[in-house]
Amino acid sequence: MKHERIAFGLMVAFFVLAPLALYPVFLMKVMCFALFACAFNLLIGFGGLLSFGHAMFLGTAGYAAAYSAKLWGFPPELAILLATGAAALLGVVTGLLAIRRQGIYFAMITLALAQMIYFFYVQAPFTGGEDGIQAVPRGKLFGLIDLSNIWAMYGTVLAVFVSGFLLIYRVVHSPFGQVLKAIRENEPRAISLGYDTVRYKFLAYVLSATLAGLAGGTKALVFQLASLTDVHWTMSGEVVLMTLLGGLGTVFGPVVGALAVVTMENYLAQLGAWVTVTQGAIFVLCVLSFRRGVIGEIARLIRRPL
Repeated sequence: MKHERIAFGLMVAFFVLAPLALYPVFLMKVMCFALFACAFNLLIGFGGLLSFGHAMFLGTAGYAAAYSAKLWGFPPELAILLATGAAALLGVVTGLLAIRRQGIYFAMITLALAQMIYFFYVQAPFTGGEDGIQAVPRGKLFGLIDLSNIWAMYGTVLAVFVSGFLLIYRVVHSPFGQVLKAIRENEPRAISLGYDTVRYKFLAYVLSATLAGLAGGTKALVFQLASLTDVHWTMSGEVVLMTLLGGLGTVFGPVVGALAVVTMENYLAQLGAWVTVTQGAIFVLCVLSFRRGVIGEIARLIRRPL
């Protein structure tokens, strides 16, 4: 696993040193989306379940964190914890409805559920409608660290991202993760070996939802905003692109994919209406050039999993 330790060291070193050259808020956005993409990759890349509704977990957590921090006066650690719990609860409820379906049926059910959640948030009074929940206070972490300081906020986001990433890495390389891979490759064989595949997939789905919620709650505090953008179906499509671009079923691929997508959104914004056309062309070229994703192709060249 030496190559994976080197890759992890390079990733952490990048996020530690990058603020010296890049805007910290931009990097915090990258880390939040990277954690979101890693959570999604746990479900599709290792469990073989394509969800088109993962934005509902990101957005729900964002609203929970923003509402509890602004109106209930929760400190940031409790706001993020509540947001993560809300996403986990939503994952349990939606998972019970969707997990027994397979393939395109599972994808369509998750999309339908996500759209129901989206329209609920459009109408619900506590979300602020299209205005969202604005001016969310960051507060003091554990009553000591003032997160209004950009560097304190950056360190907190980095700690959350690294912790979430390490948890996903541990899950993937655990016996649970190996069973997930077996289900992805050949579910009937896994059933014949005595594994309760529905239970394993359900647990993976809830864990993925929980980690997506962790990313959503953190993002709401970073931008001091919770809006409909994070729960819209386009966000679910965006996380699919991040995962495919970086490398489906790789540990580090979603991080690279999130960095690429957020960078394009940030630096191509000046193109106006042409930004989506440009992004589409770049994605097509990348998919044609890197069939396994950027990290997937690198792993193939060095013949080591990443």
